[in-house]
Amino acid sequence: MAPSTRFAAFLPATVAVSGALILSGCMHARTEESRQLATQIAGDEAVVVLAKPQVEGAASEDRFMDCLAKNLARGATGIKVHGNDAFVDKMFPWFEPGTAPNKAEAVTALLERPGVTERIAETGVRYVVWLDGATRKTDGGGSLACGAAPGAAGCIGFGWWEKESDYEATIWDLQQAKSAGTVGTNVTGTSAIVGAVVPIPFIARVEGTACNRLSEQLRSFFTGGQSAGSAVTSQVGTN
Repeated sequence: MAPSTRFAAFLPATVAVSGALILSGCMHARTEESRQLATQIAGDEAVVVLAKPQVEGAASEDRFMDCLAKNLARGATGIKVHGNDAFVDKMFPWFEPGTAPNKAEAVTALLERPGVTERIAETGVRYVVWLDGATRKTDGGGSLACGAAPGAAGCIGFGWWEKESDYEATIWDLQQAKSAGTVGTNVTGTSAIVGAVVPIPFIARVEGTACNRLSEQLRSFFTGGQSAGSAVTSQVGTN
């Protein structure tokens, strides 16, 4: 085998190993919890995940909200989750972006309106989870060039980008008309594409990790694992 042929055969594996080493441990996650009320959810009670109304900027992505709701409801110990669109439609117009209460204590006045208490009872919703946050690209660099010629094609170079998923969930107890607390997560990770004839991607799935960690923390929150007035912070690095 000619030296150039041996090099071409060896290059992809070498770059793949190098890329894995470069990106090893490049994703970091932090979760935070602050509790104001003890929480407990009965089997016939539900939660609903809603995008926090925004004065400026974009609201939480529907994809992330759907992921969070599915994770909360998953498994034998899953929590009953009411569909967000169905809840907003049922409660129209009181949970529309322009009319939703801006703080938990304002729910008291809302419950005094004719028919509101009855509508909430029909949904079975005990807790509203107001979700705020986004996943965004924060940095990037490198260069990757691809080309094709008769009998040959390939890519060469190295490109990378960093993403951050930052989300906070504020939990309202509709029965007590108070804020029960907040749960938040922040995940950062670096992804890359190595051009070694065939482009080889190394993807840090920050949004999926953020969804998993936030849903786990919310599950723990609703089991009442911590006393009122407590705060919990955890931080880990992951591959």
